[in-house]
Amino acid sequence: MNTTELLKGTLSTIILKLLADGEKMYGYEITQKVKELSNDKILLKEGSLYPALHKLLHDGLVEVETVYIGKRVRKYYRLTQQGHAQKQAQFEELQEFMQTIQQLVFPQLTLKLQ
Repeated sequence: MNTTELLKGTLSTIILKLLADGEKMYGYEITQKVKELSNDKILLKEGSLYPALHKLLHDGLVEVETVYIGKRVRKYYRLTQQGHAQKQAQFEELQEFMQTIQQLVFPQLTLKLQ
């Protein structure tokens, strides 16, 4: 399994986290922030980012603001109130999942931490 496959299940949580930390972000900005925070280990592609953003938009977790910069259009995404609530729920779910995987795949590490 490669990083792309591992990332699929956590992409919306990552986006919610970044949008919660900043007021609003546009797509390219999100990809660059993920790259920076992961020390170049995670490189988001547009083909992954925008479907995830559209799903979050459809679910009412983010809202979009269209800004015209000269002849260019830039879409800024920010969390809705529902998105802030969902972010916390997804953080807790991810944390519990990671603990379960650690116990399942790396039980020796779990014993050392206790």
